[in-house]
Amino acid sequence: MRFTHETLPQRVVFAPGDAATAVAAEVTALGGARVMLIASAREAALATRIAAAVPVVLHHDEVVMHVPVEVAERAREAAAAAGVDVIVTVGGGSATGLGKAVALTSDRPGGLPILAVPTTYAGSEATNVWGLTQGATKTTGVDDSVLPRSIVYDATLLSSLPAQLSVASGLNALAHCIDAMWGPRVDPIDQVLAGEGIRRLAGGLPVIAREGPLVEGIEQTLYGAYLAAVAFASAGSGMHHKICHVLGGMFNLPHAQTHAVVLPHVLAFNAPHAPEAERRIAAALDSSAAVEGLAQLRAAVDAPRALRDYGMPEEGIARAVGPVLAAVPPSNPAPVTEHNLTALLRAAWEGDPS
Repeated sequence: MRFTHETLPQRVVFAPGDAATAVAAEVTALGGARVMLIASAREAALATRIAAAVPVVLHHDEVVMHVPVEVAERAREAAAAAGVDVIVTVGGGSATGLGKAVALTSDRPGGLPILAVPTTYAGSEATNVWGLTQGATKTTGVDDSVLPRSIVYDATLLSSLPAQLSVASGLNALAHCIDAMWGPRVDPIDQVLAGEGIRRLAGGLPVIAREGPLVEGIEQTLYGAYLAAVAFASAGSGMHHKICHVLGGMFNLPHAQTHAVVLPHVLAFNAPHAPEAERRIAAALDSSAAVEGLAQLRAAVDAPRALRDYGMPEEGIARAVGPVLAAVPPSNPAPVTEHNLTALLRAAWEGDPS
């Protein structure tokens, strides 16, 4: 067995019901004296409570899905003008993504550390991946300067997340696990982390869908989402994420729902060509077959089904094929052609369950 695995340096704190205390301690540990608090207007009251004991000098609430370049530039300018030394993000992937965009171009010696406080299962907080959208094109990259130095997970912060959004966000995390099973840099450690992430997500999401946002279900799902993101950050972005990034940037589709819809189609596409990964996924889903196990989970949680339900036009299928073909890693288990990719995108657009 020969492989190289890199573990990213990050402090992770699970603090159910005690985010404010944990955040204050982490900011102190980071040496923060002038904090930029990033949270959308919808999350402003929550963020203010969480950061009550933190020296906030700038509240920034212009948080936009897919992080448009112009939004990132305004946030960077505001951070520089305020002389911030730590960024605290409260929210989902869009808030974390904006914090990363600010840190990416910071000229502060030693970088501009991020403390992420997630309120969804997006997973961006545990990766060194950034994304920016200009026009209809979303560009992603990898840079260690954007990896949050600390994460504070508090399951109670997700208790008000609607069940449908919880399901979509959790399936987004599941997509991190499955993409990590055959990512371009995948190694055995990634596969172990991804497998445990799948188990936790498959255990927690049905609880949330069936009984609402109980802390037990949230904690399982949140832990699974963290493991998913760690595996994904190491293994690298595979076919699934390349498709979703192209579609999200091109048609401004909602992030979590797009991932939830596309996932079963990519799994069915790749699984026959990756038997070891397929067996791991199936076992983690407690099923004899990965595709069947995912279908059962999706039925149990009433998963999003069709891209057309979220605003993607039918003519967008043909428009997306070229950019996706250019982005899919050469190491993808199944050969990708214009013909079979078109069929996959059409099935995802129509909501074909296959």
